Amino acid sequence: MRNLLRLLLVPLPWFLKRPALQFFFGYKLHPTAAIGLSWIFPKELVMGPHSSIGHGNVAIHLQKVQLGAYASIARGNWITGYPVDDGKHFSHQSDRAPELVLGEHTAITKNHHFDCTHSIGIGAFTTVAGYGSQFLTHSIDVIECRQDSKPIVIGDYAFVGTDCTLLGGAALPSRSVLGAKSLLNKAWQEEYQLYAGVPAKPVKSLPNDAKYFHRTTGFVE
Repeated sequence: MRNLLRLLLVPLPWFLKRPALQFFFGYKLHPTAAIGLSWIFPKELVMGPHSSIGHGNVAIHLQKVQLGAYASIARGNWITGYPVDDGKHFSHQSDRAPELVLGEHTAITKNHHFDCTHSIGIGAFTTVAGYGSQFLTHSIDVIECRQDSKPIVIGDYAFVGTDCTLLGGAALPSRSVLGAKSLLNKAWQEEYQLYAGVPAKPVKSLPNDAKYFHRTTGFVE
């Protein structure tokens, strides 16, 4: 019955869908936020002023999805998790949080995959650009022979190039760039760096006065 309700809500125009989502699911949706023709049904959904989710996105099995002011998720993104109340896997991780949290003015473009078995946090004014990047927070721990997960953290004013892979435990510092087709598999700390390669490592220093790192609006002309 719950899935039938979801199916009926998806194609509704936003002026009808927004109050219905608030009434039936308790979502916190700013009057200026918007969701297109997408299947977005986490346990908790918070959308700030002028935030948006476009068409063809799927977000399921998540504890929370949160978008800050002016944050956007464009089209065709697959956002999945693993419920905290399902004890089949991850019982050793009581702190696991299946959620996607975007800072203000942050943009996710098209056709990316976010495995939010553990949390994925993306800071303000950051861009997940291009197509086909994978954020994978869980895998099999071959030593312990069990499923395991770790969070992924992306800082503020960062830039993730097209077709990248980011693994659980990875961190991209604020004001840094991850080059196209790179594999980020560890937590880095140094800002103003271009990280690139398989696996990614710092390959070039970036100028502190680069205009991208000092934007006051997320949109890039």
